[in-house]
Amino acid sequence: MRVFLTGATGFIGSRIVPELLARGHQVLGLTRSEEGARALEAAGAEPVHGTLEDPAGLARGAATADAVIHTAFDHDFSRFAENCEKDRRVIAALGAALAGSDRPFIITSGTAIGSTGHGELAVETAVDLSHPNPRIASEQEGAALLDKGVSVAVMRLPQVHDTRRQGLISPFIDMARQQGVVAYVGDGANRWAAAHVGDVARLYALALDGHEAGARYHAVDEEGVAMRAVAETIGRGLGLPVRSIAPDAASDALGWLAMFAGLDMPASSAWTRAKLGWQPAGPGLLEDLAAMDYRETPQ
Repeated sequence: MRVFLTGATGFIGSRIVPELLARGHQVLGLTRSEEGARALEAAGAEPVHGTLEDPAGLARGAATADAVIHTAFDHDFSRFAENCEKDRRVIAALGAALAGSDRPFIITSGTAIGSTGHGELAVETAVDLSHPNPRIASEQEGAALLDKGVSVAVMRLPQVHDTRRQGLISPFIDMARQQGVVAYVGDGANRWAAAHVGDVARLYALALDGHEAGARYHAVDEEGVAMRAVAETIGRGLGLPVRSIAPDAASDALGWLAMFAGLDMPASSAWTRAKLGWQPAGPGLLEDLAAMDYRETPQ
């Protein structure tokens, strides 16, 4: 298939490209820069120039493809709600280009959307379209497209990591550098699900090959890593003290990260593994954090 991949030069998308090519697919990779275009060509993909700020342009790229995988997202989390609405508009435009066909369309969301509350594991079958997390915008638009006959599936992501980046934990590390202390909220027992980026990329490819309209997949290896353990590992890497902060002091200490830092976000991938035969094999989150070179700041 000719697969239009947004985020093709990004942290996850750049790993999806070789997975798709290895399965015999052609890749049309979205990029906003000439440097990105050269990287895609070197990888064996065809670059498509465009931005998230131009949904109509993205739709033109989708119209030429047999399938679309949408991983691009504006990761300025200080404007999280606004960027989730931007994602809604992009998904709507991409979906409109696929209307009237059965071409696969995989969108991206977060595992927190599958939470059933009360410390239970988030699961693939849980769908609350009135969820207070702004990321629900992506799934709301996906559900609307599904009702219109577009063949939409959802990939929900945890903290995706290697030794360079770790989802929300990367800005957490940057903040610790700036403040000279690694802070966690309360007793730090709250958990975040995680998976290695290589395993996540492989799962996107499996989800395309085994595409099922309406499916929701969880790219989860570790169901929940305690934030205190994360903070302690980072503290050792940076050579900084680690301390607990009270929940009501989180906003002052962590800024925009406070909206996430104290959340308990464990998640299961049992259904996903059974459905697609996915068996993650990459290192765990704490292992990657311990192996980081803390003298470098990822770009």
